[in-house]
Amino acid sequence: MNRREWIKTTGTLGVGCMAANLGSLPALAAESQAGCKWEPSVMRLNLRHTWTTTMSSSAYRDTIYVRLTSGGVTGLGEGAPIVRYHENAEEGRRAIESILPFLDGANPWQFEKLMAQVFQRVDGQFAAKAALDIAILDWVGKKLDVPLYRFLGLDAADAPITTFSIGIDTPEITRKKVLEAESFPVLKIKVGLDTDEATMAAVRSVTKKPLRVDANEGWKDKEEAVRKINWLESQGVEFIEQPMPADMIEETRWVRSHVHLPIIADEAAVNARALRKLVEAYDGVNVKLDKCGGIQEALRMIYVAKSLGMKTMLGCMVSSSISVTAAAHLSPLVDYADLDGNLLLANDPYRGVTVQKGKLVLPDGPGLGVRTQ
Repeated sequence: MNRREWIKTTGTLGVGCMAANLGSLPALAAESQAGCKWEPSVMRLNLRHTWTTTMSSSAYRDTIYVRLTSGGVTGLGEGAPIVRYHENAEEGRRAIESILPFLDGANPWQFEKLMAQVFQRVDGQFAAKAALDIAILDWVGKKLDVPLYRFLGLDAADAPITTFSIGIDTPEITRKKVLEAESFPVLKIKVGLDTDEATMAAVRSVTKKPLRVDANEGWKDKEEAVRKINWLESQGVEFIEQPMPADMIEETRWVRSHVHLPIIADEAAVNARALRKLVEAYDGVNVKLDKCGGIQEALRMIYVAKSLGMKTMLGCMVSSSISVTAAAHLSPLVDYADLDGNLLLANDPYRGVTVQKGKLVLPDGPGLGVRTQ
């Protein structure tokens, strides 16, 4: 599919009243919630395979885990620090601990105001903010006894298929990973190194499925990026994510004018405010809760992107089912999903969103609907 055909299918919803009034709740919301207990910690997650991108390589990931208990109900949250933005789990945990006196007296019903105040008090640390925001909205959903997607007015049946991501590896291991992902109708392939051709050859040696590709800012020269993208088009690739560094917006705009494949912003799309300057260089945006600071900012990004006529995608980091399920509850709003970070784990402590023949199946329990394995 070329860009012209792809853009024709764009849904252009405006910024709706749900985003503008996300904090609106019935009279129950006015109830004072004293004595909140917040428990931040670091959770280590082991991977099934070593995970390699242009940015890092690891056999495990540490995420920020938050428990919010108030009124006899506990909300769970998680944020996966992104090394690209100089974050790590321990610093995120400490950032939350530094504002515990404020959080202990906060009212989680006022979640929009509460998170605005968190953003004012904490510089950076967006994964930690995401963990707090997810825990709060999980708590709200549980108190109201409704799934998060229903609280947001969404239809679980509209959840899209998700890709399964194949990290950079040797051709032998790449083929093994692709075969293990047999049940997924579309794959996402990590590229951006000198081994791109060998990686794609290994993938294509065992599957003819449609592919989506993520370069993670790997190509620093615009002519190289054009060559790579035009070659990838011949390999059955649907679109390319972040081919060049995030700050090379003008170069990416030039690349966009010389290729046919749509280009999705990832590292460049950090929050809703960043999107307007990206519209001439990118066809769509990859929204990640860990990157922007949680569910509320992710919703703002989705609606702003749609208002600009851009495609929308929900992505994730390597994390447990808490963070991935939180993103999945927003997935009925978007065109594409890459929500497989929990599927890459050997020791996911939780179970939430599931995948059936590639399609995301949202849990119907209250809040996130996540439970322990």
